[in-house]
Amino acid sequence: MTPAYEPWNEARGAEIIAEHDKVEGPTLVILHALQEAFGYVPEPAIPMIAAALNLSRAEIHGVFTFYHDFRDQPAGRHVLKLCRAEACQAAGGDALAARAESRLGISLGHTTADARVTLEPIYCLGLCATAPSAMLDGRVIGRLDEARIDALVAEAQR
Repeated sequence: MTPAYEPWNEARGAEIIAEHDKVEGPTLVILHALQEAFGYVPEPAIPMIAAALNLSRAEIHGVFTFYHDFRDQPAGRHVLKLCRAEACQAAGGDALAARAESRLGISLGHTTADARVTLEPIYCLGLCATAPSAMLDGRVIGRLDEARIDALVAEAQR
């Protein structure tokens, strides 16, 4: 299960940014720290980071959108990530992703209406030899098939 996150608070966001703005290469460090605290990177944090680092909002937004792990909305209670890399696709990952989407009633990159499950693409878990693979709340799973994807979806829905 994903940890409990604190609600967005501008003062807390500024505190997190200030804690990390002097490290080398602070942009990613700050984005990760904000997401760790709030469960996502709130939109109002982008100009705050830009101002603290003397960068443009576009530069921060570019970094934020380049990396797939950053979210702009809170995740569901459980996060199911399906590998979308070539080895997993070649091993049947497309059909399994479609099956998960159908079972959850959402597409990749979205969260169920009850905020229970977020279904996300991930681009390589390093389990190519056991493709297709997934990750549920940080736990990696290889050798997916229809039964295993159904079991993961059911587990995430609890």
